Amino acid sequence: MYKENLAAEIRQLCEQKHAIVMAHYYTRPEIQEVADFIGDSLALAQQATRVSSDIIVMCGVHFMGETMKILCPEKKVLVPDLTAGCSLADSCRAEDLAAFKAKYPEHMVVSYVNTSAAVKALTDVVVTSSNAKHIVDQLPADAKIIFGPDRNLGSYINSVTGREMLLWDGACHVHSRFSLEALLDLKKRYPDAPVLAHPECKAAILTLADKVGSTKALLEFTKTSPARQFIIVTESGILFEMQRACPDKEFIPVPPETTESIGCHCNECEYMRLNTLEKLLACLRDESPEIVVDEKIAEKALLPIKKMLEMS
Repeated sequence: MYKENLAAEIRQLCEQKHAIVMAHYYTRPEIQEVADFIGDSLALAQQATRVSSDIIVMCGVHFMGETMKILCPEKKVLVPDLTAGCSLADSCRAEDLAAFKAKYPEHMVVSYVNTSAAVKALTDVVVTSSNAKHIVDQLPADAKIIFGPDRNLGSYINSVTGREMLLWDGACHVHSRFSLEALLDLKKRYPDAPVLAHPECKAAILTLADKVGSTKALLEFTKTSPARQFIIVTESGILFEMQRACPDKEFIPVPPETTESIGCHCNECEYMRLNTLEKLLACLRDESPEIVVDEKIAEKALLPIKKMLEMS
């Protein structure tokens, strides 16, 4: 009953303040239940440009709030917890990318959306896991490209496009720690279950996958596949939406290499779990924490984001 009461208060505040709540698939189930829109990074960015609300609350991680603010500078963009960061974004600082670019002046920069606004400002085009292949395929065949910050995603895109992009040495701490041994064991136990994996996973994991794709692509696959069981190799928050969309199917999460630090057999992003109903309610009530992006950085970062949306 406690959660239901919090959810009711959140919805009431949204109505009073002309606010909407957006949530990533990796957030807690109760956050997804109360949100107006649920999606991956691309879908949420696209949705942000269409809404008429005065306030957007982005339940996800910090860079997602920045992207919303860059796309919607006239709106107030809030996040439940400013400390909800991203290991990928943290692995690529703007000053380090600027120095790296200086070594390769003939290269253009393709940056994954999991980056800070300052890094996007140094980027030629932004991509997500949903559209990375589609966008890279549209670039000139002889283009010299720096891809960052996820080396696993970049390696996968190289393999499916025939490119030889220069890869930044970063990785998602969640997708990098899936247990290959556990996956092999689950494949033996569930031989008819397709393996669905996110391209941020290591190559050894991806070679065992029946479907490699963005969170949304994996979700859509479960809806249309005749299979009744699926082995899931991405952040476990997506299991809620998969089960809600396909209540008659079974979803088996692959655990991380060690479960001691996170206390469960699912692979969870601790940053995403910082979004709670209590924080969301306080965020709407106080209209804080608010995302603020330097105007000059936002102006530069908007260009590669808009290019991504146009090329998508």
